[in-house]
Amino acid sequence: MIMEKFDLLEECKGARTIFISGHVRPDGDCVGSCLAMYLYLKKALPEVKVKVSLEEPSQVFRCIKGFDEIDNTYTVDGDMDIVIALDCEKSRLGAAEEIFANAKKRINIDHHVSNEWGCGDVNYVVPGFSSTAELVYDLFDKQYMDPEIAKAVYIGIVHDTGIFRYSNTSPETLRTAAELIEYGFDFPELIDETFYEKTYAQNQLLGRALLESIVFMNGKCIVSAIDKKTLDFYNATSKDLEGIVNQLRITKGVECAIFMYETGNLEYKVSLRSCRYVDVSKVAAFFGGGGHVRAAGCNMNGTFYDVVNNISKQIELQMKEHEEEKNKIDNEMD
Repeated sequence: MIMEKFDLLEECKGARTIFISGHVRPDGDCVGSCLAMYLYLKKALPEVKVKVSLEEPSQVFRCIKGFDEIDNTYTVDGDMDIVIALDCEKSRLGAAEEIFANAKKRINIDHHVSNEWGCGDVNYVVPGFSSTAELVYDLFDKQYMDPEIAKAVYIGIVHDTGIFRYSNTSPETLRTAAELIEYGFDFPELIDETFYEKTYAQNQLLGRALLESIVFMNGKCIVSAIDKKTLDFYNATSKDLEGIVNQLRITKGVECAIFMYETGNLEYKVSLRSCRYVDVSKVAAFFGGGGHVRAAGCNMNGTFYDVVNNISKQIELQMKEHEEEKNKIDNEMD
């Protein structure tokens, strides 16, 4: 089992079929890294049949070449020679999990802290790295790079770094971004189209979420929720809720933001964000989810108040540990 950078084309040598997939409810990093890998392998290995399957991504990513070639049905003809799981471990592959399990060779590339060891025969898993897209780019033989592949990689990186604002942005991430924009695509327009631009309904939902938000823990936490009735009223899906939790997070004085939306009777999808010291991946993992140190999520059952109370207990534990550590350091300095 390889746990470090490897020769991607060497690992794919001799394969006739390669299948690429990522996690359920694909975000910008998942879509960007999957399509970058798809475009790269089709160019570098023209004799190989390459396929990419994902749950239907947001239409904002239609600007990436290959978007219309994504198969949402996960249809395959027999076992694949190679299956590449990107931006997740196998339990988050959804309909692709069985295809991954039956592959002759499994490759896993990921950066989530909750996927410490990888789930493939070959793994390039670097917890805490900026994005899977950056890891994917690191494996590419640059002679096959072109503006369309660079654009896909760039979108993946900017979405998982919050346009280079999050703490997972490293000097190497910025150097990679600089290399990518040298390919000449219109990166400001890409950011507007895929990150900032909202439909009228999306703005309405964002407004409701902000108006109905609640601060607690002396203003260090903020929470908001959208119920299924409201989603149905706006004919909205989970894709229309992207960005809400990040807007909650930048409320002055807030360390942790919680956003949830109702998926069924007493069932919620929960997104968590933090600013400085709370590790929300640990909070999410406690409830069977996962993610990054500053961005994570999980599914939970119960009423709105049940969910908030249960999550806040785990957040409070970390806040107390942080306060104790801070006091210890202050006492040592006195």
